[in-house]
Amino acid sequence: MTSMFGKPRAGGERPPQSPLAECNVAILGCRGAGKSALTVKFLTKRFISEYDPNLEDTYASEELVDQQPVLLKVMDTADQDGPRNCERYLRWASAFLVVYSIDDRKSFEGCQRYLEVLALHARGCQRRCPVLLLGNKLDMEQYRQVPAAEGMSLASRFGCFFYEVSACQDFAGVQHVFHEAVREVRRQVERSLPIRPLFITEERPCPPVATPVALPTHHGLASCTFNTLSTVNYKEIPSVAQAKLVTVKSSRAQSKRKAPTLTLLKGFKIF
Repeated sequence: MTSMFGKPRAGGERPPQSPLAECNVAILGCRGAGKSALTVKFLTKRFISEYDPNLEDTYASEELVDQQPVLLKVMDTADQDGPRNCERYLRWASAFLVVYSIDDRKSFEGCQRYLEVLALHARGCQRRCPVLLLGNKLDMEQYRQVPAAEGMSLASRFGCFFYEVSACQDFAGVQHVFHEAVREVRRQVERSLPIRPLFITEERPCPPVATPVALPTHHGLASCTFNTLSTVNYKEIPSVAQAKLVTVKSSRAQSKRKAPTLTLLKGFKIF
């Protein structure tokens, strides 16, 4: 079941021939790590203190990430005993947030099993989905059981990104993590696109004799030789440079948006 929070962004209805790009994010982790709190904080800017741990649902929100609209769908999972029966989100998600609580070492140890499942899944499929390891409850620093260095070490071992946030206090940090997931999905799509040379034509006088012309090697393409027997000469257009990984702060306009009304979160107590 999918629920929509709030209203679409301003700008009118989109034409039917231009559908909104979608990004599916699955939030994984042990009970009590704060998965639902992170989901609701991001979608409504509110914090929940009580919720049904057996509730699993998918929510959708229209977001503007780097001035590009996206329909962000978030699956708040509710695994009972670790990563079992996980096919439902492995095939659905385009990015994963693996969450643990910094004041609960068991939740940290449990999230390692999720990372192992995701790594095994990545080896068995052609597409690679970004994974973000997230230490939650940064507001409980005085009760910390998992040092940030351990989280960074685990993220480095599995080749994923690492963040620490507080679903209780830090909306901007939570929003940044979800938007970074969208950015990484976009970068992954760009990296997976095949690189093909483009050509433009120029009118040149036809040479009297066929002259072999060697085209230089570009972007890993093997060089080859053509005979210029026509009046058309081809010139390669350089490809667009790949995007660099940068950290983009949340816009002040987005952070001041009015929190939408919570339409479906059974068992949640909203403050």
